[in-house]
Amino acid sequence: MGGAFPGLDPAITEALAGGVVIPAHPLALTAERRLDERRQRALTRYYLASGAGGVAVAVHTTQFAIRDPGVGLLRPVLELAAETVAEQQRDGGSAAGRPVIRVAGVIGRTEQAVAEASLARDLGYHLALVQLGAFADAPDDELVAHCERVAEVLPLFGFYLQPAVGGRRLGRDFWRRFAAIPNAMAIKIAPFDRYATLDVIEGVAASGRAGGIALYTGNDDDIVLDLLKRFPVPDLEDARRAAGGSGTGRGPDSGADGGLRIVGGLLGHWAVWTSRAVAMLERVHAVVAADGPVPPALLDLAVRTTAANAALFDPAHGFAGSIAGIHEVLRRQGLLAGRWCLDPAEDLSPGQADAIDRVIRAWPDLTDDDFVAQHLDDWLR
Repeated sequence: MGGAFPGLDPAITEALAGGVVIPAHPLALTAERRLDERRQRALTRYYLASGAGGVAVAVHTTQFAIRDPGVGLLRPVLELAAETVAEQQRDGGSAAGRPVIRVAGVIGRTEQAVAEASLARDLGYHLALVQLGAFADAPDDELVAHCERVAEVLPLFGFYLQPAVGGRRLGRDFWRRFAAIPNAMAIKIAPFDRYATLDVIEGVAASGRAGGIALYTGNDDDIVLDLLKRFPVPDLEDARRAAGGSGTGRGPDSGADGGLRIVGGLLGHWAVWTSRAVAMLERVHAVVAADGPVPPALLDLAVRTTAANAALFDPAHGFAGSIAGIHEVLRRQGLLAGRWCLDPAEDLSPGQADAIDRVIRAWPDLTDDDFVAQHLDDWLR
């Protein structure tokens, strides 16, 4: 991958390019809505024991309100995750001997985002996941300048966040210019929109740096299919034909089969049932490497995963219960003591608990309750 950042471990770059599971880390709270450090560490241990290749902290699933002056949890949650990852990478830990990608969410206008990226860098994070919701009506020139400033501090993990939860529309030309930033290294594609997803793919292809940008799904409504697809892109196909190529052979900055692929995921959905997500991604990578037909069982899993996400993320109520839905599953498993959010009004939507019940009852193979029960005491130590 291109855009090597001074001091960034090549093993991190290689892992990012290959595609891994990166859960969007939730926030563990007590009934008084204070940080539950013991359970916060337990969550990180769970993700690493599941085989996740990274963690993303201070993102939407962690709750943006951790930055509020009256809450003051940005540094503590970043520190806890970084410390726990280091603990698990030492001899005998669940991540010993392998890289773990540490991603920190950064939000706000440029001064705030640069300060957050600087904090994350000092705490040992590798990439800044840049959320652009603070620039609701800004032109692309302003957005690109903002990203370039953050990139001076940490390598960039771009983020197309769906407008329903605080994002904004970002067009093909923006993504072309973003991908051309030398220290842009990855993009989380999460607009929950097929057309907007193609805007990212085509923008990256047009940048000339497709081979240096790792594409990650954040489309919780289409996780498995995002990972299985090859995305043919007009710019790449035109360049291939101009070079005298044929069929689906390799094009410039393309995948080995002539298109672009989404190689991994950074997902709130993967904050639960994480060991199953890791197993699924391994299956997908094997199918893609074999360049054979997609097994019907994986297509079935794609539909069931989307149905499960509908219960967890609550699209029926505009995603109002998305964080509480994640918390509810973790509460049932014993990883969280409750599903409390920083905002007392934020909870499950009417009927959402029943929807989660139906999914678990119908498809217990989506869950990893037995795995969690086996290790919970150790993670909560």
